Amino acid sequence: MGRFRALDLRVESKPDLTPVSDADTAVEQAIRATLARARPRDGVLGEEFGHTEAAAGPGSRRWVIDPIDGTKNFVRGVPIWGTLIALLEGEVPVAGLVSAPALGRRWWAARGHGAFAGKHQHAATRIGVSGVGRLSDASFCFASLDGWASVGRLEAIVDLSLSAWRSRAYGDFYGYMLLAEGALDIMVEPELSLWDVAALIPIVTEAGGTITDQTGRPPGDKTAAIATNGLLHETILTALTSPKR
Repeated sequence: MGRFRALDLRVESKPDLTPVSDADTAVEQAIRATLARARPRDGVLGEEFGHTEAAAGPGSRRWVIDPIDGTKNFVRGVPIWGTLIALLEGEVPVAGLVSAPALGRRWWAARGHGAFAGKHQHAATRIGVSGVGRLSDASFCFASLDGWASVGRLEAIVDLSLSAWRSRAYGDFYGYMLLAEGALDIMVEPELSLWDVAALIPIVTEAGGTITDQTGRPPGDKTAAIATNGLLHETILTALTSPKR
């Protein structure tokens, strides 16, 4: 938060032309330092510094970090950004945390223990997805139109937007957290890296939702992420995989 809207914030472009700020690197370094002390037997994968093997030897656990999800928002002074931390057992995300300090919110979940939201652990509320079962009654969220245009599915997204009760593009982690809270019913993105999605998976699923790629498999690195309240999942998958007109 000390670097949010800071006048001397340093921003550079990565090779993929996405921005990275000095806050991104500082946050990841801080989390890595904590994990090195507290979990020396676990590996770490972070957006800014890549993969690091466990100092005490390879194990089955790996922490996956996105220090600032929503860096474009961060550098423009928009408060919808957050830190994403996931714990993987093998390839399966078993715990996830999303912290959005500019919003004063935090969400977390562990497999088999439910999903929660609040400012901190002692003010936590258990969260759950909606019971909306018809697209015409649903609130539909997507990250961006240009992303879906780049994979040739813009027409399907427009059709879904027009068929839903309401459509908005909240983007990044926030749409998934609103889905987990039952505030909206569908959130879709055409491609995410593992650090973008790993922390979201336990929160969405423990809240009673469903999150897959476009084939119905668990989302992973460089796949789509289709998240729904479960009741609408097949409808959305069908719409996004139907032959182009």
